[in-house]
Amino acid sequence: MLLALTVQDFVIVDHLRMEFPRGFTVLTGETGAGKSILVDAMLLVLGGRGDAGVVRAGRERAEIVVEFDIRDVPAVRQLIADMEIAIEDDLCILRRLIDSGGRSRAFVNGRAVPVSQLREIGEHLVDVHGQHEHQSLMRPNEQRGLLDAYAGAEGLAADVARAYAERLAAERAWNEARSGADAAAADRDRLEWQVNELRELALEPGEWDDIQAEHERLAHAATLISGTESGAEILGDGDGAVASVVASVASQLRSLADHDKELAPVVELVDSAEIQIKEATYALRHYRQRIDLDPGRLQELETRIEAIVTLARKHRVAPEALSQRRAELESQLATVSGRLDLDALEASFVRADAAYRDAARRLTAARRTGARALGKAVTEAMQSLAMGGGKFSVDLHDQQEPASYGLEQVEFRMAAHPGVPPAPVAKVASGGELARLSLAIQTVTSRIAPVPTLVFDEVDSGIGGGVAEIVGRMLRDLGAGRQVFCITHLPQVAAAAPHQWRVSKQVRGHETRSVVEELPAAARVEEIARMLGGVEITETTRGHAAEMLSRFAV
Repeated sequence: MLLALTVQDFVIVDHLRMEFPRGFTVLTGETGAGKSILVDAMLLVLGGRGDAGVVRAGRERAEIVVEFDIRDVPAVRQLIADMEIAIEDDLCILRRLIDSGGRSRAFVNGRAVPVSQLREIGEHLVDVHGQHEHQSLMRPNEQRGLLDAYAGAEGLAADVARAYAERLAAERAWNEARSGADAAAADRDRLEWQVNELRELALEPGEWDDIQAEHERLAHAATLISGTESGAEILGDGDGAVASVVASVASQLRSLADHDKELAPVVELVDSAEIQIKEATYALRHYRQRIDLDPGRLQELETRIEAIVTLARKHRVAPEALSQRRAELESQLATVSGRLDLDALEASFVRADAAYRDAARRLTAARRTGARALGKAVTEAMQSLAMGGGKFSVDLHDQQEPASYGLEQVEFRMAAHPGVPPAPVAKVASGGELARLSLAIQTVTSRIAPVPTLVFDEVDSGIGGGVAEIVGRMLRDLGAGRQVFCITHLPQVAAAAPHQWRVSKQVRGHETRSVVEELPAAARVEEIARMLGGVEITETTRGHAAEMLSRFAV
């Protein structure tokens, strides 16, 4: 539940902190005092949109902080755990800063997070019903969304939307293939010719480097043979070869080293040189045995190189990239060929259509069950709201054409009086009736909402008298199991609440600020007397206010 709200430099609020109890609380005050500003602050810290205009004039930034006890809200605990943010004392503290330049920052338990994560958490903590919400009852999309929420079918609705998107994609692919078959066939023929050309070349990865190296060797084979034979003869095979000379020098030095040990290192160097000369001579002989003049192989390589270079030039790639180019064209060919496989595309569409209709049927079944329950519950609530004998129903109209929202249209219908057939709410409801119907729906749906805190922002506009007292009792009953806040101008509703806060506007010099205070019993009498009306509050008015409060005294 909501424990506290702290607001700093927000619109006309300079600073306030409100700590809230459980149950039903009302916020009252003169029009323009800033009651709805507090709701706006709440929406902002729960991830709503904000800009520099919310910063109090002359201040650097606005700051809103809310504190929630989340011991009984496992969904929020899991979300925060997934964000790898610590939870202490079962508290969730959300903080939002907006500076005078419009820059926004968000925090959860002191950790900076994207604003979207505030919104995700807030959806599980607070449900806000706005004062103009009854107008949304005339919009089909809102009606459908409300029914799905009440029926617990939001997951099914999401499944239908996904299945519809997949069906649409499959249908589009099939239609495009049929309408563009000639162009696709031309693309396929072109790609097949290009791929076959590359397949015939059969250039393997790394082959181009190997061919070039072999061609270079064969092209200079005569020079390589002559050079290696000459080198081998000079080093070790011919008369006066280097190896013989070095061996003689080594023998002479070894004799001298017997007389002076300082020559020993020189002997080692010459011995090493002799060994290396012999190894070099052996290597040259071995190389000469492997290399040979092969004009036929050289011609074969030159033909292969010419074919590779020609095809690389045609495809405008380097010779070594031809293997990759072949893979790319084969992939394109597979895609084009798949588009031309009309039977396979049709089968894919049929499967997608069947999956969509299966999901839509499950959604329809859930909506029918929810529609009956919602109609019955709202009809019962209407009886207490000066619409005795009235009836509310949710009708589902089948449609053959698939849509992202399912296979039926949802329509709210009502009869405000007995003996009158239900008709669409947009056509038959007056402003007051629509406001009362909206309140009935909101209280009914709020009872099943999983969020622990409900906020009603002047949803009781358009009603009065005995109906207002009934509304107060409805909200009080709702507050028995939930934390409920209501911003109201109706004394009957205010009197029903166990807790009351007054919002007032103060002007100091050139500054206007909003002040909020929790009212003790005596002050509540004065405030409700003010709400009852009149230029001057008389003792009679105070007595009437005290009587109203006494009706709800525990």
